[in-house]
Amino acid sequence: MQRILVDQKSIPHTRLEDMAQEPLSQGQARLKLLSFALTSNNVTYAASGFAIGYWQFFPSGIDGQGLVPVWGTAEVIESTSDTLETGTRLYGFYPMAEELVITPQPDGHGAIVDVAAHRAELPAVYNRYTPVRAGKAHEDHMRALLQPLLATSYLIYDWLMYNDCFGATQIIVGSASSKTGLGLCKFLAEPAQRPYKIIGVTSGRNRDFVAGLGACDQVLSYDEIDELARAPSVYVDMSGNGAVKQQIHARLKDQLKHSSAVGISHWDQFQPQIALEGPNPQFFFAPAQIAKRREEWGPGVIEKKITESWKRLGDDASGWLDLQEHAGIGQVADVWTALAEGTANPRHGHIITL
Repeated sequence: MQRILVDQKSIPHTRLEDMAQEPLSQGQARLKLLSFALTSNNVTYAASGFAIGYWQFFPSGIDGQGLVPVWGTAEVIESTSDTLETGTRLYGFYPMAEELVITPQPDGHGAIVDVAAHRAELPAVYNRYTPVRAGKAHEDHMRALLQPLLATSYLIYDWLMYNDCFGATQIIVGSASSKTGLGLCKFLAEPAQRPYKIIGVTSGRNRDFVAGLGACDQVLSYDEIDELARAPSVYVDMSGNGAVKQQIHARLKDQLKHSSAVGISHWDQFQPQIALEGPNPQFFFAPAQIAKRREEWGPGVIEKKITESWKRLGDDASGWLDLQEHAGIGQVADVWTALAEGTANPRHGHIITL
């Protein structure tokens, strides 16, 4: 079995490691990964691995080296559990590796939960695995690429609507070329009557890409931030770029009604202690929004809304997403480095097949 280890102090650096296959204990199941997606979302997992706990899901056992979580599809190839039969295919949260051993239990709603002791205190949404049908590789790929990202986009949109956009008349989306940023712009653009403008902020090389998708009322490059209108605003930061955040705060000052931190794809420019004018940024944690809605609406409702929403945007994905398949875990390094260094093409959706 092979796995990809990421240097926790310099996340663009990876190494491929061979591991001996451990025998199963009673009640466990061995899952062989069939495919998984790689996006800037996974870079955020690595960049916030200690602060939020993403390194804890799949402990590597090696100091300074971590297993980054990915979303993908796997098949049960060995089982000592009455819960899972061999041949079952599961979509969910996996390490960048060829295999994962879980301790499965049914959740009572058709899904499987890994109840391994080291995951017990981690957010439940990441411990849940959903059975999926065989023979639909393209469906697997699109689900792994879009469901986690557009689910986050929808949850941010839902959170903004719940808070009446904090009274803002413009929503500024940082790193709008990212799939989560793009998804948020598209959800924000759906209401026919909306009291806010959508401002996408991205790099100069991605400006035309974002503008061409038509979801934003205005698209600015990072060196055009001084063109932002001084109006009541919310800033949703997908990149964690400290310099950009400082510029936006300085431009808007008390007109900035809320500043939200979602991603850290620009991990090398993340400056958590930077002095900012206006409100202190607040971290948006998608599982917390899911938990809040579950409590308010009951089990299953927010999940249904998320599924309907990401599939609706996914049906239009051919206009802004080019699927890129890479065969073998040995292909991870180049894709990962491009994502971590910010040189990946925003149109590309990368899938590793195993």
